[in-house]
Amino acid sequence: MKYLFFDIECAGVSKNAAKICAFGYCLTDEQFNIIEKNDILINPQGRFHLTDRKGRRGLVLPYEYAEFKNYPVFPKIVRRIRELLQDKNTLVLGHATANDVKYLTLEAKRFSLKSFEFAYGDTQFLYMNAINDFSRQYGLGAIAENLNVEFVAHRAVDDAYATMRVAEALCKAEQKTLPELFEKYEITLGSVRDYEITYCESTAHKNYVAEVARKKELREKNRARLHVFIDKERRKRNKKGGLLKNSLVCFSHLVEDDFETGKRLAVKVFANGAFITGKAEECDLYVYAEGENGQRLKSAMERNAKLMTASELEEYLAGK
Repeated sequence: MKYLFFDIECAGVSKNAAKICAFGYCLTDEQFNIIEKNDILINPQGRFHLTDRKGRRGLVLPYEYAEFKNYPVFPKIVRRIRELLQDKNTLVLGHATANDVKYLTLEAKRFSLKSFEFAYGDTQFLYMNAINDFSRQYGLGAIAENLNVEFVAHRAVDDAYATMRVAEALCKAEQKTLPELFEKYEITLGSVRDYEITYCESTAHKNYVAEVARKKELREKNRARLHVFIDKERRKRNKKGGLLKNSLVCFSHLVEDDFETGKRLAVKVFANGAFITGKAEECDLYVYAEGENGQRLKSAMERNAKLMTASELEEYLAGK
C-alpha cells in the first residue's frame, strides 16, 4: 500500500466555487519513504481573495500570484489529480481533509465534471484521537510544533509534506502503521461519492459528542429551573433597600448553569433590593464565573457595569 498526503490552496472560496490554485502532494510507501512529491499549480480563473478562518483579509500564499495565469485550468489537470486520489492501492490523507475534499467537489461542480470518488483519512482527527482531545480543532502548525516537524505554511506541497511527517511521528510514537492506528482508535475513513461527503468518525469522538450534548441538556434544564425560581422569588424583593438597592443584576450563563449557586445568589440579591435581568448590556452588576470570558462579559464591561465573581458577591452579601 502507498500513502498519499495532499493539501489544497485556493485563490478564494465562495458558496459555489473554490478556485483551486495549488494541489500539493507527497506520495510515500508504508515506511514513509517518498516516492513522489510535487506542487501542481493551477490557473484559478479568478482573482486572489484570501481571508483567514474568521473571514478577515491578511492570508498570504507563498506564490507569485501573477504567474498563475500561465498554468493549466482545473479541467486540464483533473485527470492527474484523480489518478492520485482514486488509486485503489493508495491510502489518502490530509490535515482537516474534509475541507480539501469540499474544495475538490466544488470545483468538479463548477466545471461540470464527474464527482471524485475516494476514501480518506485525516491526520488532524487522528492526532485528536491520540491525545483524546476533541474540544478544539488543532492547526497543522500547532501539531507540527508539538511533534517537532518543520514546514512552510500555506505552500501546498510543504503542507502535504508536513502532514506526512505528522503521520510518521504518530506512527513512530506508538510503533504502529497508519492502518493499525486507525484500528486502535476505531476510526472509520471519510469518503466522497456523487458529490456527497462523509466525515471521519471514531468511537471516542462519538462518546465526546454525546457527553457534550448531555452536559448541554443539563445546563439548559438548570437555567430553566433557575429562571422559574427567580420569577417566583422576585416577589420577595426587599423594596426598602439593601446593599444593592434598585440595581440591575445579571448572572452569566456559567453562573446560571450551577442551579444551587444561582438559587442562593438570587435569594440574597432580592433580599438586598436588586432586580435580576437576563440582559448583560443593561445591567449595573454582572456576576460571572472564575476564568470566564465571552460576549456577555464584554457587553457588561462596555456598559461600565460592576463586575464580581459569584464568590465575591456571596462574600459581599454575607449575612445581609
